[in-house]
Amino acid sequence: MIAKIFSPYVITVLMLVLSNCFMTFAWYGHLKNMSSKAWYVAALVSWGIALCEYIIMVPANRIGITVYSLPQLKIIQEVITLSVFIPFAMIYMGQPFKWDFVWAGLCLLGAVYFMFRG
Repeated sequence: MIAKIFSPYVITVLMLVLSNCFMTFAWYGHLKNMSSKAWYVAALVSWGIALCEYIIMVPANRIGITVYSLPQLKIIQEVITLSVFIPFAMIYMGQPFKWDFVWAGLCLLGAVYFMFRG
């Protein structure tokens, strides 16, 4: 049903955004939520969250490779990673805004240009 509504281009990006939300929380959420727990407890919980990421990311990449090249898939993932991480860091983790976030984003836009140009 979803495949009939959205193109593989859109489905890939939406699934990668969702998977990246899980990934970011798995990698960094324990720093806020489980700082009093042993590292191995945090690792096990993070692995459980990361499993959700992989369940979404693997099919996203399989769909994506039908319409994007491998380097394009990678740069899409990097742009999504920064796009998800910055709000996560600021809103959830309470990090202050830094102009470096903007400059890093602009550098990634340059990378997107080179990966997608003719």
